[in-house]
Amino acid sequence: MQTLLLVAELFIAIALIIFVLLQRSEGGGLGMGGGGGGGGSMGGLFSPRGAADTLTRATAVLAGLFFLTCIGLNLLALHGRDTRSILDSAPATSAPAKPAAPAVPLPTGPSVPKPQ
Repeated sequence: MQTLLLVAELFIAIALIIFVLLQRSEGGGLGMGGGGGGGGSMGGLFSPRGAADTLTRATAVLAGLFFLTCIGLNLLALHGRDTRSILDSAPATSAPAKPAAPAVPLPTGPSVPKPQ
């Protein structure tokens, strides 16, 4: 099941990239050209405006499918995991460690002869 969702997500991601790149940006970018060359504004499927609406709807559908496959993959990955939280377990209590005494006494300072 997980492999099937991974393959579906891969195809959806590739299609989503293609549909986003086909859309006409405000600057004209990689969009399907055409400056309205006659014929009026029928608003049909293959007119510039109709194609833009179709691409926008297809992108929205592909985005929804992409999110659904992501959620499905996450649910499959979480299936069978231990559901305990680290907040549910009591902390391990141990006696506070006493600082260890140094093995060799540390010198208190330089040994300087005292004046007489």
